[in-house]
Amino acid sequence: MGFYLVPLAFFGLMALGMPVGISIGVAGMVGILDMGPRFMAMAPDRVFAGLDMFPFLAMPFFILAGEIMNRSGITAGLVKLADALVGWMRGGMAHSNMVASVMFAGITGSATADAAAFGNTLVPAMQKAGYSRPYACAVTAAGSIIGPTIPPSTLAIIYGSIMGVSIAGLFAAGILPGLLICAVCMAVIALTARAKGLPKGEGRPSFRIVVQAFREGFLAALLPVFILGSILFGIATPTEAAAIAVAYALFVGGVIYRALTWQDLYQIAVRTTRITGVIFLIIASATILGWWMTFNRVPQAIAAGLLAISDNPQVIIGLIVLLLLVIGLVMDINATLIILAPVLAPLTLSLGMDPVHAGIMIILALNISLMTPPVGACLFVLSSVTGEKIEAITRELWPFILAEVAILLLIAFWPDLTLFVPRLFGL
Repeated sequence: MGFYLVPLAFFGLMALGMPVGISIGVAGMVGILDMGPRFMAMAPDRVFAGLDMFPFLAMPFFILAGEIMNRSGITAGLVKLADALVGWMRGGMAHSNMVASVMFAGITGSATADAAAFGNTLVPAMQKAGYSRPYACAVTAAGSIIGPTIPPSTLAIIYGSIMGVSIAGLFAAGILPGLLICAVCMAVIALTARAKGLPKGEGRPSFRIVVQAFREGFLAALLPVFILGSILFGIATPTEAAAIAVAYALFVGGVIYRALTWQDLYQIAVRTTRITGVIFLIIASATILGWWMTFNRVPQAIAAGLLAISDNPQVIIGLIVLLLLVIGLVMDINATLIILAPVLAPLTLSLGMDPVHAGIMIILALNISLMTPPVGACLFVLSSVTGEKIEAITRELWPFILAEVAILLLIAFWPDLTLFVPRLFGL
């Protein structure tokens, strides 16, 4: 009976609207009580052991760097640069949204930060230019998941830390999938532009305008290149690169742009602390739940269940992708990653998958759930920022979701595509 109380406690608390970190923690403690009193005394050590990983230090630094760059108004420069590059096409502002998402992803590594920033800036601008608000929100949501795919990715840091996989390798492996997502979403925009009557841009910008836009967005666009280059060429570890990124962001935002006040820095610190605290609470709580799952051999049971369906590796990979997409519909992606990674990673290894390839597949599958109802975080952010109904956004979003699932399947079944960049740099 105790075994069934854990999922009942978790889903019951989630249904009551409790935060996911609290729900996981309470469910984990129910599981520990079922395991026996002596395990309860070991629980605090388990919690701190789950957080005591040096690579985790990179997360608050990358979040802080992104907050600084966002608060100092760098987003506007990136959008102007993206608009100069692709804004002249039919549906140009939608294309610019996608390209700007790629640039912004290399700064924040956060889908919700992208959705919030562009929901406040690009969505109103697109409306003014003649786009419907639901469509503008859908384009922003589709582009936002590029954030946690292209480095620096918080999910890659979490996965690499808990599974002992090279974070630098995961960062490198996320580059091509992120760019492919951008390309396929731009293809969807181009193919549907005439049918939807999307506005056409004013024509190709002059060379002078492109150069001016490049100057305004250059310092911001340089940050992701600087971060990734220092990691790939062995100059800095991901944690060191994250700390350097904070110093760079402070210099650009405070000294070059002169756009930061002490009040801004205080609010940035508070927001960074809150975001980091939520993520670390989920990690700590999931550590306890994961301990209970290991004790009850849940990973082995799931692996055996999947292998009982088929012994074909391609079928098993497809089932893993389906499982992640379905669970992502109803659970927070950080919690899902921390709970399921130790379950699925050994299974992928038994199928002969490279650990970096398996990690990117899992991360990308969970990223897609950020824009799928009913609990897609980016949908809620955009709905809150713009006032648009989630149902209306979702109706416009389906072509992008299907396109990104197609990219996920391509990544899952074609390992060389994911591993090309890591192999290029010997990671």
